[in-house]
Amino acid sequence: MKSILIVDDNLVALKQISAQLAGEYEVSLAKSGELALQICADEKPDLILLDVEMPGMDGFETIGRLKNDPKLSYIPVIFLTGSHSDATQVKCLETGAMDFITKPANTDILRHRIRLHLEFSAYQLHLEHMVKELEDNIGISFAELVECKDYNIGGHVMRTGSYAECLTAELLEGGCFREELKVEDVDMIKRAAPFHDIGKIGVSDLLLLKRGSLTDEEYKKVQKHTLIGGRMMGLIYNRTPDQLYLKMAMMIAEGHHERYDGAGYPRGLKGEQIPLCCRIMSVANVYDACVTDRVYRKRLSHEAACRVISEGRGTEFDPRIVDTFNRIQDKFALLGANSHFSMDDAGWNLYHETNPGS
Repeated sequence: MKSILIVDDNLVALKQISAQLAGEYEVSLAKSGELALQICADEKPDLILLDVEMPGMDGFETIGRLKNDPKLSYIPVIFLTGSHSDATQVKCLETGAMDFITKPANTDILRHRIRLHLEFSAYQLHLEHMVKELEDNIGISFAELVECKDYNIGGHVMRTGSYAECLTAELLEGGCFREELKVEDVDMIKRAAPFHDIGKIGVSDLLLLKRGSLTDEEYKKVQKHTLIGGRMMGLIYNRTPDQLYLKMAMMIAEGHHERYDGAGYPRGLKGEQIPLCCRIMSVANVYDACVTDRVYRKRLSHEAACRVISEGRGTEFDPRIVDTFNRIQDKFALLGANSHFSMDDAGWNLYHETNPGS
């Protein structure tokens, strides 16, 4: 059953509208804008019927607060107004409401408008989900094309995304970085993480697949993948500035090899100069690099990889992030086991068997 929040300072109006909707919806009541915001934060109603004229926080201020909160802005609002003024009705729509109904509301009209906007809201959310899924699939596929340059790291972009998401969620739940970390950052870093090595498209395969040690000159060339990736993602973000995860992807692509002690690259940033998303990604990236076969070494065990992370506390990695990682090591092991992927699964060996010398 869909939930409706009715907000009106008039108790008689609250009871009347509640009776009109009884049996078809789960109804909550609020006598003020302040109480309505509290209920919304706790219950996330499917639709809000909001009175315009209320003492203290009126309907316009209430909807303004709702629309400025990312966790509540999607909730459709229908204004209830006793005013027949064109100016009032226009302002109702300009503030972000889906519709307005004059009071006293006719029961049939009220029910019809609510059904209409609930259906429209559900369809809009479905479309947004489909677009987001399409964007992510295109982006991940592009990142995986770069990953195909090295068949030893198949699945790296997907696993690191899962690790980064898990670590960010734990940091948020534990209250770390309370001023920096927001709920929406958990999903955002999952979407941004697959692009961290996108700059390798501009690095020679001869260097990426070299089995021996790189020379200093070769290593400098490989390091440039961070700058290349940052520029690439920056260009994409500039074209679509409303997609904030692309801004995070830009920062991660450039900064995931920075070190907490300032000895990383490409900028030599230190401590909290390094964006938080990059500090999180650094741990996720190194863990997966450790537990994955590479051209220059065999994979390490989960336990050995965890020791690498712990030994880098305060030098390579942010101490608070390492402490959180150490608390959830088992989750990383489980994520790795459940997301096992190799280029064999994608037909790499079959391609090489039928195309010798490729």
